Amino acid sequence: MPPRWPRQPDRNDPAYRKLDDRMTFATHVALFAAVNSGLWFFRLAPQKLGGLATPGGLPGTPWITVAWALFLLAHAVYVFAIAQYSDLTAPAATAGSGFAPKDQPTAKPKKS
Repeated sequence: MPPRWPRQPDRNDPAYRKLDDRMTFATHVALFAAVNSGLWFFRLAPQKLGGLATPGGLPGTPWITVAWALFLLAHAVYVFAIAQYSDLTAPAATAGSGFAPKDQPTAKPKKS
């Protein structure tokens, strides 16, 4: 189940920015695992299947994996060590139930 945000999403809100960066990193890890498992499967399958398979696979698979892993490591260092989420620039009006505040009717002076 996806996380629910208790107020109006705003990229200026430090807590929202932190959650968004971590979810983006998790997506990056999942994509890395899925793509690299497919690359390695098609690279190693001909060796395991013997004469039934045709030779194939991408010869640069190890380089792709290492390069992508380095980018993934840099992304992790940024998200978990470098990024500053203590900026309190979110306006107070956005805190609350997640809905836009209703306009409050103003009291009009009575004419006599």
